[in-house]
Amino acid sequence: MKTSLLRFLFLFCLICLPACAGLAAPASSAAKLTFRRVFKSSSPEFIEISVREDSDAATFEIRQLDEDPGALPFEVSAPLRAKMFELAAQMNHFQGQDLDVHRKIANLGEKTFRWERGAEVHATKFNYTLNSAANQLLQIFEGLARQQELLVLLERRLKYDRLGINDALLQFESDFNRKLLPEPKRALPTLDQIAGDSRIVGIARGRAGDQFRQCGNNRRFGRAWEGQAWAREADCG
Repeated sequence: MKTSLLRFLFLFCLICLPACAGLAAPASSAAKLTFRRVFKSSSPEFIEISVREDSDAATFEIRQLDEDPGALPFEVSAPLRAKMFELAAQMNHFQGQDLDVHRKIANLGEKTFRWERGAEVHATKFNYTLNSAANQLLQIFEGLARQQELLVLLERRLKYDRLGINDALLQFESDFNRKLLPEPKRALPTLDQIAGDSRIVGIARGRAGDQFRQCGNNRRFGRAWEGQAWAREADCG
């Protein structure tokens, strides 16, 4: 009987060993970078963007403080993510970093940078900073927020207010021309859809086509411009 019990325990250990090894496996070593801005009485009042070091998949949340929270997915390219994490590394991943200028200036909203990898977490808060790396990273995050805000606006107008599309396109064009949008190519599918929708007024369709050409990839357009080659090289990254 003792032999049978020992044999049973031995077999049980063999079965459980793979499961135990899986439980003991270390978590992903990829880091995550998060930006949050809270600015009451502004529009929007709340912005939060999270980007992973090892994946294009990211999340954004842009809303007023009294609105229901909820993050939405979007994508950030590998080159831009690499730049963002490089800037964070220049600031020692925010460990022991006091970025605020500590002067009596206007409230520009509380901004938070947060870096985390597994159980290791570092964060810093500031209103205004003179740190060059911090300002570069802030510009990227705020540009991504503005980019997603405009994309949501364009998609909402396309669905519910086609007469308002031209105004939204003007906003996109203005920010694009001022180089405020880190990855304007993310708008290409929406611009394609607008330019090819016969229900939309011609001026808006033409503007969408022009903007597609400006931030496209010198390739043939889809439905709206089939058979026409681009007249010039793209001038956006």
